[in-house]
Amino acid sequence: MARTSNIYIRVEPEIKEQAEQVLDRLGIPMSNAIAIFLRQVIMQKGLPFDVKLPSEQPLDFGSLTEKEFNDAIEKGMSDLTSGKIVAAEKVEEYLRRDYDL
Repeated sequence: MARTSNIYIRVEPEIKEQAEQVLDRLGIPMSNAIAIFLRQVIMQKGLPFDVKLPSEQPLDFGSLTEKEFNDAIEKGMSDLTSGKIVAAEKVEEYLRRDYDL
């Protein structure tokens, strides 16, 4: 067996619990997931994902003009009908079907 080192980290309990639930579904222990992350850091020579602020702020209904509001609604409907996004009910249906939730 390979020699190992210990890593001690502090994380909010809710984050740890949510991550454990996902990893349990995948059948991956937390220590393995962290090892995978560290290997990816080495391979990518940095974080294996973008770390940046979102380019768009969430829409605030109170700050929109009537035209901006209508444009946002139309864009959302267009994205929905084109399949760019899916309704929450479909996501829930997928999760129940594939993960027995």
